[in-house]
Amino acid sequence: MPTSSTKALAGLRIAVGALFLIFGEYKVVGTQFTRGGGFQYWIGRFLQDGAYPFMVPVLKNFVLPHAKPIAFLVAYGELAIGIALVLGILVRVASICGVIYMLSLLFSANYPGPHAAFWQYFGASLEHLVLALCFAAFASTKPQEILSIRTYLRRRRSV
Repeated sequence: MPTSSTKALAGLRIAVGALFLIFGEYKVVGTQFTRGGGFQYWIGRFLQDGAYPFMVPVLKNFVLPHAKPIAFLVAYGELAIGIALVLGILVRVASICGVIYMLSLLFSANYPGPHAAFWQYFGASLEHLVLALCFAAFASTKPQEILSIRTYLRRRRSV
């Protein structure tokens, strides 16, 4: 019998998955992000607004020169994460990828500056840190045990 915390975690998994379905869908279906320079625009903004110092050479020397394939990786990666979380399949793999992705975004976009107080690093990173923590929770538990395609198929077989 699922507990209320298991149900809550499954609901959160589906909600985060739905967000990633939306994020990935508009990037995959539309061409602005992948082919129209949208990805490069955001990398430029990250560099302009302040990436963590160790990420600046990665963004300039690796990401920008390989922007188109990485843009497709991001778009289809977000879509895959969304599908996995909503359906409850490969949740741990999708969640580990989600943590890596969120930390990449956090270090690319949320640098509060070299003289910021320690707590300001967390305040500046909330938009990515919260989702990284959700993914970490999904990866370390089994939220796919309820409200997933796997449990639905198991129940149908047993009937």
